[in-house]
Amino acid sequence: MILARVIGNSVASIQHPCMEGRSVLIVQPVKGDGRSPLGRSFLSIDSVQAGVGDLVLCAREGNTARQILGKDTDPLHSVILGVVDVVTTG
Repeated sequence: MILARVIGNSVASIQHPCMEGRSVLIVQPVKGDGRSPLGRSFLSIDSVQAGVGDLVLCAREGNTARQILGKDTDPLHSVILGVVDVVTTG
């Protein structure tokens, strides 16, 4: 699981059929404070109606994406699993 911040939307005129009707968001992994960037941003399929600026929990592996979104999602490798309200450390 990866804690990330949604930093933008992705738009494509042509896409794989499994992505039809789904939002593809750009997410930036962040540290536990929810603000400091950690690594490179990546694309993730939205399964919870997240929006730009939201702190989210992502899974970045194909099997989880297939279990959440269905069997016909072979090209997908990342899915947003939830919107995070609060992060408590320590």
